[in-house]
Formats: sequence, structure tokens, C-alpha cells
Amino acid sequence: MKISILTPTYNRSSLLKKLYNSIIINTKKVNIDIEWLIMDDGSNDDTKQSVESFVKEKNLDIFYFYEENKGKMYAINELVKKATGDFIVECDSDDFFTDNAFELIKNSIESIKDYSNIYGLVFLKYDQNGNNMGNNFKEENYESTMFDLYFKEGITGEKALVYNAKIRKQYKYELENNEKFITEARLHHKMDLKYKVRCFNQNIMICEYKSDGYTKNIEKIYKQNPYGYYQYFKEIFNQNLNGVKFKKKLYIYKHYILFSVLINKKHCIKEVKGIINKFIITLLYLPGKIVTKRRFKN
Repeated sequence: MKISILTPTYNRSSLLKKLYNSIIINTKKVNIDIEWLIMDDGSNDDTKQSVESFVKEKNLDIFYFYEENKGKMYAINELVKKATGDFIVECDSDDFFTDNAFELIKNSIESIKDYSNIYGLVFLKYDQNGNNMGNNFKEENYESTMFDLYFKEGITGEKALVYNAKIRKQYKYELENNEKFITEARLHHKMDLKYKVRCFNQNIMICEYKSDGYTKNIEKIYKQNPYGYYQYFKEIFNQNLNGVKFKKKLYIYKHYILFSVLINKKHCIKEVKGIINKFIITLLYLPGKIVTKRRFKN
């Protein structure tokens, strides 16, 4: 069994040491092959020198790559192509692993006999203060989809995923109109249409949020990447929405309108699947357009 850890990074040299140490701690506790692939997205700090110091210690197979400011999602797409593991974990530079993460991952992988229908294992993720970054799953080691988890089962917050590499390599983060970012959910929902995930109430990853992180700048990200988000919310109508509570459906409708306004999309209602969905968006479109214009007027 081999796991590929993929890390896109930009001017986060000071944080990479913590991630590196967490990987080393884990490799000493469990017998598992690990490779760490790092994509430097045009850093101007000493990221390269830091990685070179890790390589010199010869504790781990580390592969460093460089690109010029093409963004996190492009970086991961490239790293997925280069990964040689049976499983893939995407780990940001402001994340690091718990001391028993690899043992939990290995045990969970071995508990599943047939991976032909499973594209990922979903674990919990905590912040640096020891708080769950969302809520727990309804039970241990059960099958679902990422769409159903968040839109039907009431799951919230960030989770850590371990992907089946054979399936993960069939997909990529789809970027629109030369944008640099799109939510991971767009990828997951595409995979949900053919495959499933298995869920585990075990924490394997710690996140240390920084002021320049994606989550803390979500409105800026929306404004910079509206075309990808528009496609994402349009594609949600391809999912089975039976069982989705109206509050969640309203979230979908509002954001579909928001991004259609941001990209000045004409006839956006015609692209919506389902008569009821078209009807509700027709009712909400004008007030939604007004709210969006006010919200993003600057």
C-alpha cells in the first residue's frame, strides 16, 4: 500500500516544517509507503530551500515542482498526474496530520474489501485548538456520497479525504475562463454520479487557518472565480434533489442566481433542470439580482 500526499503551496515555508514533521512521526509508527509531492506556486520566500533541507534528511520520498502562479487547483491537477500511490491525500500547506493519522487511514483502508465503487474515504478534520471543523457522521464506516452528506444528511464543515487513486486520476478540478480556483465540491459531485465514499468518525488532519487562506476570503474568491462557481451550481441540478430540505434548495437557488448575475449570464433560467426549479428561480431572480448588485458593487 502506498499513499501520495499532495501539497500545493505559496509563500508558506514557515508552515511546511510542521507538515513535514507530522508525516515523519506517522511513518515511524506504521509500516506504509509514503511519497510527498509539493507544487510551489511561484513562492518568493525560501520554500525551495526548506524542501531541499527535508530531502537531504532522506527520511521520506519528496518531490518538489515549481509553477508560476497558476493557482491551487491547477497545482493539484498536475500533482495528481505525477502521483504513484494507491491512495491520494490532498493536504494544504497550512494543514498537518495527527500523530496516528496513517494508522487510522491504513486500518480504514483494510476494512474495505472492494474498492471498485469507492472513490474516497472521508475523515474528520480539526482546527489547531482541538475543535471539530464540522460535525460527526451519523455512524462509523458507512457508505454515502459527498452531495448526500452535505445536502441531505446535515453534515457540516471541512473533512479530510483519502482518494482511491485509480478513480481520482480519472477526474480533475475543472477551471473556467482562466480562473484559478473552484470549490472541491464540484469535483466530488461529478464523482458522486458514479461512485461512493465511506465515512469515518476519526480525526486525521489539523488545520491552522491563516489570514490569507481561501476560507477567510470567500467573497473575494467568489468575485474572482464566478464562472466556475456558476457551472458548479448549475451542475447541482444534475443531482437527485429528492430528500434535500427546502433550506438547502434555497441555498442552491440563491447562489445560482448570484453567480449568474456576476457573469452577466443571459437566459440562465433556461439552463436549469426541472420545472419546479425553474419556477422558483424565476420568482427569486429579480430580488436576487438586486441583492447581488448591492453586495458586490465595489
